[in-house]
Amino acid sequence: MEWVKDFLLQEFSGWGRFERIIFPLEILFILILSITLKDNPVAIISAVFGISYTILAGKGKISCYFFGLAGTLCYSYISYKNSLFGNLALYVCYYLPMQVYGIFKWKEHLNKKTCSIEKTKLLGRENLVYFSCAILLTVICYFVLVKLHDKNPLCDSITSVFSVLGLIFTVKRSIEQWYVWAVVNGLSVIMWVQAYLNGFNCLATVLMWLTYFILSFYFYFAWKKEITDSLKNN
Repeated sequence: MEWVKDFLLQEFSGWGRFERIIFPLEILFILILSITLKDNPVAIISAVFGISYTILAGKGKISCYFFGLAGTLCYSYISYKNSLFGNLALYVCYYLPMQVYGIFKWKEHLNKKTCSIEKTKLLGRENLVYFSCAILLTVICYFVLVKLHDKNPLCDSITSVFSVLGLIFTVKRSIEQWYVWAVVNGLSVIMWVQAYLNGFNCLATVLMWLTYFILSFYFYFAWKKEITDSLKNN
């Protein structure tokens, strides 16, 4: 099992001392709190996988997609139980195949020295096209979800469509993904707080999205610094 040891060493290389302490403690805190408050077991598992995915993706580690696959299955079940059909369709029809696709795309752009992917920045016209399409699709999605009697069609449509955009940017390894994830994660916190207040035991899911929201800012500045340093060295 030497290859397993080598793989783990590779995936955890390039982590700062702060990250090695704070990230595991963050997951442990959510796990203990959720179990203590008797949260939904699937929500707890989904939160652990989801946060692990976000942290590893932020560090540019290809192993993030393995956690992403597991977390996607759990979150799909939770969305179904809460009648959030936009999120359900998003995760089943898009996230699952994109997680697999992302593994192969990131593998093509791994930096052999850092064992993490090389970060990029989109051109101005690319941003305009992507965000214009996302806004148009959000409007269409909203009216569809209203017809389906979605419990929160506005938040669900925005988070669903912009999650598609965010994952596209993630696979493209572009820093713009963190703008998108900040919006998606912030709205998702609101959406799941409402579900929690309505009686569904999903505290772990609320904490998961809140953690995502914080991490989106953390990794934006981390990626910005890395891209800036890379441009200076070139």
